[in-house]
Amino acid sequence: MATPNPMRRIERCLVAAALLVSCGGAQSQANSAVGAVEVGHAAHAVSPPVRGMALAAPGLEQKREKPILALPLPPGQEQPDPVLQAAPGPSVSTTLFLNIAGVGNGDYGFAPNAAPPDPNLSVGATQVVQWVNESFAIFDKLSGALLKGPVAGNTVFQALGGSCASNNDGDPIAQYDKIANRWILTQFSVSTTPYLQCVAVSTTSDATGTYNLYSFNYGTQFPDYPKLGVWPDAYYITFNIFNNGRTFAGSKLCAYDRAAMLAGAPATQQCFQLSTSFGGVLPGDLDGATLPLAGAPAPFINFGSNSLNLWRFHVDFANPANTTLTGPFNVPVAAFTPACGGGTCIPQPGTKNQLDSLADRLMYRFAYRNGTTASAAETAVVNHSVKAGGNKHSQAVGVRWYQISNLTSGTPTIFQQGTFAPDSDSRWMGSIAMDKAGNIAVGYSVSSSSTFPSIRFTGRVPTDALGTMQAETSLFPGSGSQTGNLHRWGDYSAMAIDPVGDCTFYYTNEYEKTSGSFNWSTRIASFKFPGCI
Repeated sequence: MATPNPMRRIERCLVAAALLVSCGGAQSQANSAVGAVEVGHAAHAVSPPVRGMALAAPGLEQKREKPILALPLPPGQEQPDPVLQAAPGPSVSTTLFLNIAGVGNGDYGFAPNAAPPDPNLSVGATQVVQWVNESFAIFDKLSGALLKGPVAGNTVFQALGGSCASNNDGDPIAQYDKIANRWILTQFSVSTTPYLQCVAVSTTSDATGTYNLYSFNYGTQFPDYPKLGVWPDAYYITFNIFNNGRTFAGSKLCAYDRAAMLAGAPATQQCFQLSTSFGGVLPGDLDGATLPLAGAPAPFINFGSNSLNLWRFHVDFANPANTTLTGPFNVPVAAFTPACGGGTCIPQPGTKNQLDSLADRLMYRFAYRNGTTASAAETAVVNHSVKAGGNKHSQAVGVRWYQISNLTSGTPTIFQQGTFAPDSDSRWMGSIAMDKAGNIAVGYSVSSSSTFPSIRFTGRVPTDALGTMQAETSLFPGSGSQTGNLHRWGDYSAMAIDPVGDCTFYYTNEYEKTSGSFNWSTRIASFKFPGCI
């Protein structure tokens, strides 16, 4: 398929008056949205302090593999990767700090009952919150000491009542609002209808304290794979919507009223439903102390055929008629083939059981930063899993990563890109971020027929050649394969930046201590580059 011409793109604005208005620009592949802005009200309550909540009872629920609802991939043939990095650079010069057990099998009294674990975390003023399916825990960010947990995810929502209190369905996200110094904990409720997104916003910077609780209603639209980003004017969240839980309806992009939720006031959401041409959209998530320009729209992104698509969402909670979604801007990138056709092909030692690549979507987070000591321009990083076909390691899966400029205005462009696949092992399930000095780190899973699924990271400094990563560092070697016909892995990992100092990376991912199923473990590690002070 020919690479789209960036000069032939149409900007489209969707307004609450249900008009699709041309805003000028070049041509888009399709109208991205299919209706007016949708406005909804959330149920609301306040939780008691988390520090007093009961711990999760391990292993009481039936073990279950969480279904993955696949996304349609753009058509295209397998093709060589012109930006593949088939050999590592020099060693990553980083200082390691924490490297501790996260919530997982046999750790802190926890026993998995669901797979995959969806390991993710965020870091705040003094704490790290890690959330896996289906419990979270709070750690001291310097010593790694367990402060609270594991706590079942729905326990925090008991004061809210209803399905958020009774259902513990996972797909969790732990986030930290660096502007307000508050925690955001969210998971969906999909065992019963109406389908809900359950959101808790802390009342202080202490994750063990009280939370303002909200549930947002999506009726019979199954809101799969929720991903949340923090922006000054809203908490933005995306879903892959499946009507009646089966038929893909496109991504939904929503804005939650951040100011109201921080204040513990009644809150609304405003959403745009995209067409079935667009799935796997991620919201921009703010890192760093420098805010976007006042009123700047929040960026959103997904991938197409040898391209990225970018939207800009401006919300007005006082007057929804002024809310707009602009895009998609089609951004050509180096040719790629999604790993495993988007599905399962990652090998492991000692078993024919393969792991899911989840290569039909970008990997969380889409990490935005307005200026670094290396550059004053706004930039963002994101990654996904691709096949290193037609090159040295033709059977390997690698991490394709991008650094993108002009996120909130002007023409979005690729500043640099690369595919990290330095040997025949497969690397996937990545998460990427950038510190204030412009250093980039990406963590991921590694596996092959001779390498147990393990946790590693690589990185780069601004003086490295564009599009290249340095040699990788092992954070924790796995010592078992996932068996029992259980293919799910991930569905995501998490790379976060400490808001204090804006230099230290925190990463979490999963591994196996011994071969088996429903026996996954996780690690939490932190590190920094010496050039960031």
